[in-house]
Amino acid sequence: MLGLKLPTDPRWVNIVEKNIEEILTDHAFCEQKAASMAISLIVQFPEHTELVQAMTALVKEEISHFKMVHDKIVERGWALGRERKDEYVNKLMQFFPKGGSRTTHLIQKLLYAALIEARSCERFRLLSEELNDRELAEFYRKLMVSEANHYTMFLKFARQYGDREEVDRKWQELLDYEAEIMKDLGTKETIHG
Repeated sequence: MLGLKLPTDPRWVNIVEKNIEEILTDHAFCEQKAASMAISLIVQFPEHTELVQAMTALVKEEISHFKMVHDKIVERGWALGRERKDEYVNKLMQFFPKGGSRTTHLIQKLLYAALIEARSCERFRLLSEELNDRELAEFYRKLMVSEANHYTMFLKFARQYGDREEVDRKWQELLDYEAEIMKDLGTKETIHG
């Protein structure tokens, strides 16, 4: 359903289980960045009323997810660690060339967001199925559904605002590129790494 070309090796969960505190901190910041990205779409493309409405709802949802993850950290007696750079997102954002029209820029942002949500969904599914910590596994199962909805929403908007054939071609090219990135990732206790 997600269209990812290279699935995550399930052994990634073994890496995560060795440092749950680290994955929760990384996850909290992923939720915060997702809320910030939705805000930036509102600021940059206010003329798209339907997008603004959807992003406003998304900001609320992502920040509530941040709180849920932060609560898990606190419940376990930890404090939120410092933000770290997301190697996956940084590499992914190098795919599309700089420049182009506002519409091109919007489509690219929407496709990046769709792919990040798709990979998060896939990782959350793995955590929900493979984590020995059943409480956290159930937590990730619930979040997985939200991520899938976000992925389809971003892809729908990209197709709505751009030429469907061109958007689908760019989407497939981005998926191919992402598979190459993933060959070097999956070795850290981070959501995308």
